[in-house]
Amino acid sequence: MTDPMVPLTPAERLAKAEQPLVDSLRLHRLYGGKLQTALRCPVRDLGDFALWYSPGVAAPCQAIAAHPEQIYDYTHKWNTVAIVSDGTRVLGLGDIGPRAALPVMEGKALLYKYLGGIDAWPLVLDTKDPHRLIQTVLVLQTGFGGINLEDIAQPKCFRVLDMLRQQAEIPVWHDDQQGTATAILAGLMNALAWVGKALPDVAIAFIGAGAANIACARLIFAAGADPGRCFMVDSQGILHSQRQDIQKRKAEFVDKWKFCQLTNREQRQGGIAAAMAGADVVIALSHPGPGTIQPDWVRTMAAGAIVFACANPTPEIWPWEATAAGAAVVATGRSDFPNQVNNSLVFPGVFRGALDVRARAITDQMCLAAAQTLAQGAAQTGIQAERILPTMEDWGIFPQVAAAVAVKAVDQGLAQRPLSYDQAYDQATTLIGNARQLTQLMMAAGLIAPDPSHG
Repeated sequence: MTDPMVPLTPAERLAKAEQPLVDSLRLHRLYGGKLQTALRCPVRDLGDFALWYSPGVAAPCQAIAAHPEQIYDYTHKWNTVAIVSDGTRVLGLGDIGPRAALPVMEGKALLYKYLGGIDAWPLVLDTKDPHRLIQTVLVLQTGFGGINLEDIAQPKCFRVLDMLRQQAEIPVWHDDQQGTATAILAGLMNALAWVGKALPDVAIAFIGAGAANIACARLIFAAGADPGRCFMVDSQGILHSQRQDIQKRKAEFVDKWKFCQLTNREQRQGGIAAAMAGADVVIALSHPGPGTIQPDWVRTMAAGAIVFACANPTPEIWPWEATAAGAAVVATGRSDFPNQVNNSLVFPGVFRGALDVRARAITDQMCLAAAQTLAQGAAQTGIQAERILPTMEDWGIFPQVAAAVAVKAVDQGLAQRPLSYDQAYDQATTLIGNARQLTQLMMAAGLIAPDPSHG
């Protein structure tokens, strides 16, 4: 057993970082995936089938036919989310297709249930056509209370989200955009507080110009950052107003072209190294590393540098390398390193709040409310260089996020079932607690088998 008081060598750190991949493969085979369905209603004897199915079920059917909104009262719709993906941009693995994407979507559903008390189900679609994807979601939406778009490549992910938000009757959320942006903004708020800097004054280098970082930039700018002081880097270099390759395709890359105009006031050119020089903050959502970001580039950043290396499954630079190069705060997207800045802190609470008030949409203002709640949650127990956000073990943060989002939906006139903060918080606390207790009871009863390797 490793002595916790003895620092790990680089080789030991690397081996520890890679161990989850080994264990995950074994356990996925052992359990045959991560999801199953469970009943919400009692079955005392076979006579109850007359209530839950024929002939009794005709009564709620007729009630819904007469009053369609009562589908939320008589069915699972009020608490159910579809996780929709075409598998074209999965984690840091790229276009691996819907079959290979299914384990990720199952994992997402697990987090929805355990952290948000929400019944979520993965729908991996065997199409790359954005029109077919949009139409499929629209014809399936009746059975769900919300839609979580996941791991869809850009630029089509922007079109899919925009069209579905316009046409769907239920809230549609692209977690790679909105969830990631919310978590990173929350972490950035506290990281800046730790190093004594203000958001309007900092220069930020956004490494990667995909869906996640474009959404991060949009939300961070809405929160008060100065776009002109910031830089965004794609595979061809820093965005600037003379990027002819983007201008020629600006109808396709609308957001990229917009940021060519808004960011980089000094018209700096070059690659990642040039963008990082003198920057206060790096937010990297690009190619998995290590090595995508070099320690020498961190050394060129301003004093009190903040590095968010959030590529999955491997960050652009190992945290210990960034710290050794002078970074004051380092965050990644991984739960096995300090400062996990991950959308798993966001979407369970956001959707919990949206579902509970039956919100028609999830807006940027609701995301800002969630980010502020997350940042305040960490501040209540004291911000540290290695604790800028709550962790997923701080499960009390999820009802707080849910309540903040619910209240913001009410304030914006988007709630079909208005609740006060206390009502939303109490409901979220109960539903999340029930989900956690159900899992523990099933484990204790042996209905979820123990891992044999743990004795």
